[in-house]
Amino acid sequence: MSSSAPGTTPYYFVPHPSRHPVMAAFGLLCIIFGATQWINGTDAFKYLLFFGFLWLFWVLFQWFRDAIGESESGQYGHKVDLSFRWSMSWFIFSEVMFFGAFFSALWWMRDHSVPALGSLDNALLWPNFKAVWPSLAAGATASPGGIIEPFETMTPFWLPTINTALLLSSGVTLTIAHHALRENHRGRTIAFMWVTVILGATFVGVQAYEYFHAYHELNLKLTSGAYGSTFFMLTGFHGFHVLIGMLMLLFITLRLMKGHFTADRHFGFEGAAWYWHFVDVVWLGLYTLVYWL
Repeated sequence: MSSSAPGTTPYYFVPHPSRHPVMAAFGLLCIIFGATQWINGTDAFKYLLFFGFLWLFWVLFQWFRDAIGESESGQYGHKVDLSFRWSMSWFIFSEVMFFGAFFSALWWMRDHSVPALGSLDNALLWPNFKAVWPSLAAGATASPGGIIEPFETMTPFWLPTINTALLLSSGVTLTIAHHALRENHRGRTIAFMWVTVILGATFVGVQAYEYFHAYHELNLKLTSGAYGSTFFMLTGFHGFHVLIGMLMLLFITLRLMKGHFTADRHFGFEGAAWYWHFVDVVWLGLYTLVYWL
């Protein structure tokens, strides 16, 4: 199990054989299979999708509980702390590449695909095509046959700008909480963490209202050509990441209230903070490229 003497923090830690990975894989299988079948018109599989989510959350609750117990019992030493830091760093790097692919797709579509479709080479195929971005009416970019309903584009005023202020403010409050924890001011840490969680939840609520506004007042949908698909793909994935980050911060706050973490040992807090600041940076890119340009 370790190379240290009994009663001391082990130099390294090898966990016991666990059922959690295979159970989590089963939940993910239910989610993916249920979602694909539901999207393809088999309504009954939506229950498999919901079951998969409930199963996965139940497994993750047990898995995290075991990991927290190992940490609080002193099983995690310096080597484990380093492995956690490297793991979180590589995870965030994978997220950078994930969003980088979507940003690259948006750039390629706007600067290459749409102008190419409007060139002389395609004039005979689509004589009524207008190579403009974003499209403001059916037939302007993706639907010369008139199969896409007219829609309006999303502007930065005012909901996206409000969300920008909320997310940037949450980054500030999280940083204040981090400094308070390092100074061993637990009460101040918990207070600013709750403010951060509330700001994150408010962001999710404002984005949900923005989607409602887009669907019912602007007629902007996922099927609204290339603009609609890229808008909802980018903002939707980011909103999902904000939701996950907000839940991470919520659980960290609850752990702080139970007395977990110290001024010297709090990587669980730091890992969630890294993720939240990454989400902030991605939003600044979205706010600029999707709403302004």
